[in-house]
Amino acid sequence: MKLGFMEDFRNPKEWRRPFPELYKAILDQIVRCEELGYDNAWLTEHHFTEDGYNPSLFPTAAAVAARTSRIRIGTFILLLPFQHPVRTAEDATCVDILSNGRFDLGVGQGYSYKEFHSFCMPREERSARLAEGVKLVQRLWSEENVTFEGKFTKVKDMTLSPKPVQNLMPMWIGARAEKATRRVARSGAHLMATLGPDPAPWYIDELKKHGRDPKDFNIAQLRLVYTAKTEDEAWANVAPHLHSMMEFYGHILAEANDAPGDKDVWTFKHHSEIRNSAFGRAAMVGTPDQVARKIEQFQKEFQCTHFIMLTQLPGLDPKKATTAFELFAKEVRPHFQK
Repeated sequence: MKLGFMEDFRNPKEWRRPFPELYKAILDQIVRCEELGYDNAWLTEHHFTEDGYNPSLFPTAAAVAARTSRIRIGTFILLLPFQHPVRTAEDATCVDILSNGRFDLGVGQGYSYKEFHSFCMPREERSARLAEGVKLVQRLWSEENVTFEGKFTKVKDMTLSPKPVQNLMPMWIGARAEKATRRVARSGAHLMATLGPDPAPWYIDELKKHGRDPKDFNIAQLRLVYTAKTEDEAWANVAPHLHSMMEFYGHILAEANDAPGDKDVWTFKHHSEIRNSAFGRAAMVGTPDQVARKIEQFQKEFQCTHFIMLTQLPGLDPKKATTAFELFAKEVRPHFQK
C-alpha cells in the first residue's frame, strides 16, 4: 500500500496568513515528506471559495516538480468539465516532463452547484463532459493525428507535441456512487474514493465484467489522519480546523446529494462535539498506537492500493502538520509497511 497525502492550500479567514507565505510553507512540507519517504503528493481543487481553495493544479504541480526528485505528484482531483481537454493533455504532459515521469492525472466531474452556476455550465452535463474529456486526453497521449468529433469538443488532425515521459501516464477518476464507479472501470482508469461506502467492490466487479485483471488497477482511499504524542494534543490541534473543513463539504455535498448519506454528512454545530461522536471515534486521530490500530482495521474493511492522508487541514499551522507527518513516518508506518 502506497502512502500519500493531500494538499489543498486552503486559507480560511479565521487563520489567514499571506498566500505566498502559505504556499511556500506547504511546498516546504511536501519536500520534507519526500525526505520522510512518502510515496505520493496529491493536489486538489475547487473554485471561487472564501478560503482560497487551490483553483489551479498544474502550476502547483509544476512547482512541486521543481522542488522534488522522487515523490510522485498527482491530482485528487482535477475538475475536468471546467478544463479544455486539449489543454489538460498538454499541461499534464508538461508537468510529467518537468517531474521526469512522476505525474498522475486524477480527474472528476465535480459536484458543487456554485461552481457550475459561476461557469454558466449545466450541471447535468458534467458526466458527459468528463467521459468525453477523458477519452480525448487518452487519445492525444497515445495516438498521432487525432480527429475527434465530440458533443463539447472537436479537434482535427491534432498531434500532441511533446508527448509525456511516461508511455502510459496513470489516469485516475474520482467516484463515489455505484454508476459513476462502474463507469471508471469501463474507461480503464484507476479509482479514487473518498467519503461514503467503499466503492471498490463495484469497481472490481465491473473490471472483471470487461475482461480486465483487477491486479493491473489501483484504488486510492482518502482518510483524515493526524498523529500526536497524546490524544488530547491531537484533538486540540485538529478539531477547529476539521469543523471548518467539514462545514464546507457538508454544505456542498448536501446540496448536490450525489450519494447516500450526503444530506447528513456534517451536522455538528461546534468543534467540541466532534471528538466523542461516532465520526470522531472513527477518525484516525490520536497517538501513534491509536492511529496504527485504526489503519489496521481500515485495511481489513477497505480495498486500497494508495492510502491518502488528509493531515494538513485548512488553517492549521503547517509546522504542526509537518510534525504530525514526521511522527507518523517514524512510529506508525512501520506497523503496516513491512
